[in-house]
Amino acid sequence: MLKLYDIFLRKFMAVFIGIFVVFVVVFYFWIKDIYIEHTKIDLLHNIDIISLQIKDLKKIDGKIKDIKKLTNLRVTIIDKDGIVVGESDKDKSLMDNHKTRKEIIESKYQKYGSTIRYSKTLKKELLYVSKKFILNDNEYYIRMARNIEQISQEFLFLSLKVAFLFMLFIAFIFLVTSNISKKVQNETNAVLKFLDDLTKQNKALQINSTYSLEFNKITKLLTQTSNSLAKKDKQKSKYTAKLKLANRQKDDIISAISHEFKNPIAVISGYAQALVEDKDININIKNKFLDKISSNSIKLTKMIDRLRMSIRLEDGKQQYNLTNCNITNLTKIIIEDLKLSYPSREILLEAKDIVIKADETMISIAITNLIENALKYSQDLVTVNISNKYLSIVDTGVGLKAKDIPKITDKFYRVSSNGWNNSLGVGLSLVANILKVHNFKLDIKSAENKGSTFNIFF
Repeated sequence: MLKLYDIFLRKFMAVFIGIFVVFVVVFYFWIKDIYIEHTKIDLLHNIDIISLQIKDLKKIDGKIKDIKKLTNLRVTIIDKDGIVVGESDKDKSLMDNHKTRKEIIESKYQKYGSTIRYSKTLKKELLYVSKKFILNDNEYYIRMARNIEQISQEFLFLSLKVAFLFMLFIAFIFLVTSNISKKVQNETNAVLKFLDDLTKQNKALQINSTYSLEFNKITKLLTQTSNSLAKKDKQKSKYTAKLKLANRQKDDIISAISHEFKNPIAVISGYAQALVEDKDININIKNKFLDKISSNSIKLTKMIDRLRMSIRLEDGKQQYNLTNCNITNLTKIIIEDLKLSYPSREILLEAKDIVIKADETMISIAITNLIENALKYSQDLVTVNISNKYLSIVDTGVGLKAKDIPKITDKFYRVSSNGWNNSLGVGLSLVANILKVHNFKLDIKSAENKGSTFNIFF
């Protein structure tokens, strides 16, 4: 039988050679498509900017030739009948009708059109991207094209760099693991001696291995120790169950955070990249992009604050201050704030002047979450009733299934149907924890496609 060190080196080489081959094949086809799609997006961004700058077709050829000089991209303006009215690389009067070109047909019925084909004008294979725009109530198409050979050269250069880095990584891993394997060999010999000294009783179960000389001896010694290990099985099972639960909770947290954070992060990243790449961007577009970045940053901050408060409440570390709180006035302020975010929605407050003992900041968060949920998952009137015994929030929205109601306040629980996602899976859990601190009770009544009623009993 071979020694463990020899087996390890052989398996290592076989695995990494296989990984390298698979990596090269997958990288080439997958990343190339991604690279071309990224190029399409860049062309579409340029088209959007050009469409905002074109106010009329006077001296259009001069304008697009200037764009050609700046971007080194072919630019063509085509009217709805397929006639070329502007061209950066050729006399437009000599060009064929473009009405039947694939990219033009696609952009007529879709968001944009694209194709790759050989250009007789430039005698090159080009990636064409076309998009429709309206000028003076007339339909036109802006088409931009980039040389495929140039894209391929950039992609090849990127591929070579990645392949080189990957080879360096494999070489580094090989050196590290080779060194580790030698140490493992020495440590294995020490462990074998330790087990030989430790196990001096009869075997209860049998186990055998012919994988290597070391494992053969280890399994013989393990057979002798199996009886004593059996006594620890129950303790091990309990510990394993705890580990599985902890791992499942960790996966739930990561999944929920990843899902909820992905969209605002993507928005921030996309608009920031556009601002970085285009220094001369139109000021109105720039302000719009900055507003998007700001609003999504605030959204992320609120998500993180809710998550932190939920964790601190569960751990009993959240400080709070109970005072006499006019719940009616507080709810009026909350409703006025929410109307800024939902200007088209109506929220009806039916309430007496009620004062309760509560932490004003925390109870405000709970009421805000419940009213905003009602606004998110309904289209009609949201009603808030306040009495001496309870605060009630009623909507006629999508509602919940009966099986989901007992779980909706669980941390990271997310309803998959009817459009419910409970945000990060923290919103209603946070509400429940806040009410628990106050010794208040949350009661939920809901029917699918009929609406929901959330009651806070003081």
